Amino acid sequence: MTINSDVPAATEVEKHGIEPIPAEDRSARPLDLFRLVFGGANTFATVVLGSFPILFGLSFKDALLATLLGVVAGGLVLAPMAVFGPTNGMNNAVSSSGHLGVHGRVVGSFLSLLTAFAFFSISVWSSGDALVGGANRLIGVPQNPVTLSIAYGVFALLILTVCIYGFRFMLLVNKIAVVAASLLFLLGIFAFAGAFDPSYAGMFGPAADAATNALFWPSFIGSALIVMSNPVSFGAFLGDWSRYIPAETPKIRVMAATFFAQIATLIPFGFGLVTATIIATEAPAFFESSDYVGGLLAVSPAWYFLPVCLIALIGGMSTGTTALYGTGLDFSSVFPRFSRVQATIFIGAIAIVFIFVGKFAFNVVQSISTFAVLIITCTAPWMIIMMIGYVVRRGWYHADSLQVFNRRQSGGKYWFNHGWNWRAMGVWILAAVMGILFVNIPGQFTGSLGDLAAGVDLSIPVSIGLAAVLYPLVLWLFPEPADAFGPAGPRFVRAAAARNVPITSEEPAEQVPAGIS
Repeated sequence: MTINSDVPAATEVEKHGIEPIPAEDRSARPLDLFRLVFGGANTFATVVLGSFPILFGLSFKDALLATLLGVVAGGLVLAPMAVFGPTNGMNNAVSSSGHLGVHGRVVGSFLSLLTAFAFFSISVWSSGDALVGGANRLIGVPQNPVTLSIAYGVFALLILTVCIYGFRFMLLVNKIAVVAASLLFLLGIFAFAGAFDPSYAGMFGPAADAATNALFWPSFIGSALIVMSNPVSFGAFLGDWSRYIPAETPKIRVMAATFFAQIATLIPFGFGLVTATIIATEAPAFFESSDYVGGLLAVSPAWYFLPVCLIALIGGMSTGTTALYGTGLDFSSVFPRFSRVQATIFIGAIAIVFIFVGKFAFNVVQSISTFAVLIITCTAPWMIIMMIGYVVRRGWYHADSLQVFNRRQSGGKYWFNHGWNWRAMGVWILAAVMGILFVNIPGQFTGSLGDLAAGVDLSIPVSIGLAAVLYPLVLWLFPEPADAFGPAGPRFVRAAAARNVPITSEEPAEQVPAGIS
């Protein structure tokens, strides 16, 4: 494998937008993808998610098992999404044209936009709160709207600056952040070793009444699904980073980098689990009010306040940059008149305004977390459709046809029905809607079918399961045109006659297939 040695400097503004990355500029390695994926999750937002199994009443042992289950399952679902970038040199939303159609690809773009927008906000809020709280305990900085505003503003502007410079500067930040944040989390072993009790029992067990114990499995499954949602949330973004990996890189290495990046998130997840048990024991008032950051600061030794501040700063930068970079890139793909830099500045400015308005004017901090869950529920079946499509297409894609939307053209191998592939779109809509109907977030949002499983939130399993079953069936019953497949033809499904719709600047007339081949 030959990698170009003339790599642009990290401080050079990235010149590439949504178009395919030329082979000579693809100098990233699977290790770089590992750093970006792990860095994006190695933060306080993940730590807070790690505290949920304890908040749900599980013992430490059961909470650890639920966390392991969620991380592994989520990593397995996420890993295949990394192959589209090296295959096509494009991000996943653009690659989705091959399955949802020239116009249908906007689904992936907007899922990516909304997910990144939500996680950028969550990252700034959680890291800003932790930074100000830690500084308050360390040097007496007051905790009020002014100091929080300063923290949010500094975070947001730093993140926006990194994203404007682009991929290589973001990679440089994550190279440092992955190591630094991990060491600071592991330093917590010394901070909390004396207070941690691995036999923490939670609310279930022989001493609990029957009504309480009946909630064990809903709590266990719900905990695993919350953890699983973290890796799934990266599905739409992976191509933003993996497109810089050379096409000849073995796909198993790319998927392994993604999977083990999720396994590495057991560091922040584990930190959240351990400290949540200590908060529940030593600072129950914070535990009962679900104030994890406040509880963490209450139980931390004084010398650990500085590491808490550093984790907030480093982790917030990592997560924020990985989220906002994808936002700008996808916005430029939907509105090609914007360059990547212009789109990043535009979306970044809107996101910064939302951070302040959402926090201080409308207090939508908790609601944005619920919104993120709903978006992830819709993203999961889109990911499954992409993976199944990759398999049946044997990993073959036509580059010019994938770029038809971006170039404001029409036709090509993925034109299907006026730019929409109703097979994939129909399955995605059904799976996403059913998933939302099964959402069960007590006190926030419960779908009309959310109570059917004794309080268990089955939104992601339902949306993933329906897409996995229905999409292959639809492809078999209603074959796609033969020219959507490569020279080797389809795998596991049939193909209809080729349509051979030319790429033009005007919408072409529809051509009716002659039959089934």
